[in-house]
Amino acid sequence: MRTLRLRAGLNPDFASPPLAAGVSEVVTEEVAVLPPHGAKLHITPLVTEGERVHAGAPVACLRHAPAVCLVAPIGGQVARIDLAPGRILNEIVLFRDTGSDGEDVERHDLSIAQTTAGLRRLLQGAGVWPWIGRRPFGGMPGVDEVPAAILVTASDTRPFAPDPQLVLEGRHEAFARGLEALTRLTDGPVLVSWPDGLPTPRIMRVEDRIAWLATGPRHPQASPGICLHGAFPAALDAPVWDLHAEDVAHLGDFLKTGRLPMTRHVRIAGDALTEARLVRTTAGADVRQLIQGAVAPGPHSVMAGGLLGRRRARWLAPRDRQVTVIPRAEPRARPHWLVGALTASAFPRPIIPTAALTQAFAAALPAVPFLRALGAGDEEAAMRLGLLSLLEEDVALVDYVLGAGGDLQRQLRALLDRIETENAA
Repeated sequence: MRTLRLRAGLNPDFASPPLAAGVSEVVTEEVAVLPPHGAKLHITPLVTEGERVHAGAPVACLRHAPAVCLVAPIGGQVARIDLAPGRILNEIVLFRDTGSDGEDVERHDLSIAQTTAGLRRLLQGAGVWPWIGRRPFGGMPGVDEVPAAILVTASDTRPFAPDPQLVLEGRHEAFARGLEALTRLTDGPVLVSWPDGLPTPRIMRVEDRIAWLATGPRHPQASPGICLHGAFPAALDAPVWDLHAEDVAHLGDFLKTGRLPMTRHVRIAGDALTEARLVRTTAGADVRQLIQGAVAPGPHSVMAGGLLGRRRARWLAPRDRQVTVIPRAEPRARPHWLVGALTASAFPRPIIPTAALTQAFAAALPAVPFLRALGAGDEEAAMRLGLLSLLEEDVALVDYVLGAGGDLQRQLRALLDRIETENAA
């Protein structure tokens, strides 16, 4: 097992009620097909409003890459297709078909997976592509993109994140089959972040292609960007993909049965709840129904994502595995505009080197030089220090430590977008 040797990190103390025993099964009455968070997908709808579809059926494909499909997480009726100008997908909402017996699921021909090109077409057509993240820049991989490496996250140190090891119980055979398939999509290694001290499953045929990254219990030691920075940094000409362990197990089941599971485990936490929950639901589930019966009286805010990367949402995005419910604060009276102008600083807050700041980066990269390069918009310095392996989720803890209220994540996204635009020109 390869060890990253990250000893630094933090365990933020957030309020949340105890986790209820067991895993609840929740299939919401409505679900939505969404783009991955932060991605703008130009699509061609393959269904019309009012049409009935079964689970796993394609409902849209990418306009400029028709081989990449978005599929229905459940069987039901297409209620609404919401597109922005340019046929950019906002959401496709489905009503659940209550009369379905659960057997009406799209089945795929696995014979085309004998070749690598066929395996890619199979995964793109079955709806796996939106589950894959890429670095640098984020979003989904290109239709013909070949990654330099693939990272599988089988450990998760985010506060209140569902434990991937719990999800993998009894599924190590499917997980191994999924890892074997991933080795066919890249010429480089398949990296697996794995809790330090736990035995790893045997991957018989491609064991030399798998690198196990032992990670500690403190955040952000298992954050994908931090792992990649230490083990296999992404580059402009060497993109790296990342995928959750549960999705890899789903991939393994798919390659055995021809039916792609659309379920996912989601942890519901936050101090506006009477109880925290671990639920098994579907991608695109209605967040409001997931928290039904667990919310304490009073105004509250519901967000998809963890307590560090809070994002208001009605539906679970393709890669979401956390829901956060917090009390809604009463709005404060706005000060007179002159008082606000005199007290607000026109310059970014100074960065004070502290041990907590170093810990928030898991001591994986030089915190202060990186933040100064980010704040100054210095592309060359930021890339040299590790920018291209990082996304907003990787610096959310740093934002929390600095009390920046999301400023750091916005700076990182702005610089990544600028670099991407310059390199696309």
